[in-house]
Amino acid sequence: MKKSKIIPLDIAEYLDNEEIVAEYLDLACQSEDPALLLRAISHVARNKGMASIAEKTGLGRESLYKALNENAHPRFETVMKVLSALGIQIHLEPKIKFRRRRHTASLAVADKKAVYKV
Repeated sequence: MKKSKIIPLDIAEYLDNEEIVAEYLDLACQSEDPALLLRAISHVARNKGMASIAEKTGLGRESLYKALNENAHPRFETVMKVLSALGIQIHLEPKIKFRRRRHTASLAVADKKAVYKV
């Protein structure tokens, strides 16, 4: 009987358009796990070409690999440079909707003077 060879999945091969990349990074970001987000950014960077991303960010290729390692703690500035080089824009929204206050706003100072004029 022939043994089947297991080939590891390389997710970077499937990140072939902007919508897939954006959704992939968004899901990684929602996990609230920084290591997972770094791994996802690394996958996207490998798909686009680490040498190209390194050139656009001004970082060395080796430094880029180290910064995007899931055990690394890169500076926020580095992550933002890499995302910019990848053509990714961050969009933030609240996790929950804030409740509106039911009381009315207080009167402006000019309105108070007019109301309390003697």
